Amino acid sequence: MLVLSALVSGLGLGSMYGLMALGFYVTYAVSGTVNFAQGSSMMLGAVLTYTFAQTLGWPGYAAVLLALALCACYGLLVEWLAVRPFVNRGSDAWLMATVALGIVLDNLVMATYGKEPRSLPSPLAQAPLEVGGLGLGVYPLQLVIPVVGLVLAALLHYLSRRTRWGTAMLAVVQNRAAARLMGIPIRRAVGLAFALSALFAGIAGVLIAPLMNVHSDMGTLFGLKAFAVAILGGITSAWGVMIAGLIFGLVEATITTTLGSGYTQIVTFALVIATLAWRPNGLFGRAEVKKV
Repeated sequence: MLVLSALVSGLGLGSMYGLMALGFYVTYAVSGTVNFAQGSSMMLGAVLTYTFAQTLGWPGYAAVLLALALCACYGLLVEWLAVRPFVNRGSDAWLMATVALGIVLDNLVMATYGKEPRSLPSPLAQAPLEVGGLGLGVYPLQLVIPVVGLVLAALLHYLSRRTRWGTAMLAVVQNRAAARLMGIPIRRAVGLAFALSALFAGIAGVLIAPLMNVHSDMGTLFGLKAFAVAILGGITSAWGVMIAGLIFGLVEATITTTLGSGYTQIVTFALVIATLAWRPNGLFGRAEVKKV
């Protein structure tokens, strides 16, 4: 049962990393930039859901929907305030600007929400599953999370490869001038990508919140791991980053179970370094080919 619990836990965590990594994928695919405050978007989704559901007493579905809508708005703010001004000037300062904006949000939440971790109850995380009266040590929510992650990855892959909207968004990063001449609203496409990125992170925060405490810096390590997953999977592939997230989560759970939590970060990130040394473009990425 310990092995089963570790396996399901690893898939759940891996799906969270994959969801957040999808956010890195979508902004990079459209604009060639990423939001390094993606962990803050995850935290925002969890904190807002807790505030609406527990503090204000709203129904769960209403709390989740409004929290995710506000996460998407935060993504638009990140693009408008921390990315667009620097990209327009040909500067890479958006790297630091997104990090700084995330730190501002984390501290703003800590000042208003408080430092104390809080729990967000969910009917899917109250009692472990049982088979024949024997507890499996697995909550239903831990089975739902991987399904949600894979469905969203499939949907994003379909939208980006099989629809005119997705093709138009991908054209923006390849040739902005040509995309503009074809009538593609570039600013709107990039803004939408950042809104979608923050939305994915918010979904991850809402899903993981009932399984861990909600607090202002809960997304910091998640964001770092999600970026590692995005690079590991090949940031140009939606399926690649999702599968890399599942692999990362399973490896992490296995190391924690066998060696102990003290070795988890040491071994997992050492494996990331070794893998990227072997596959510089990620497990599922391909080297970019430019025609001259």
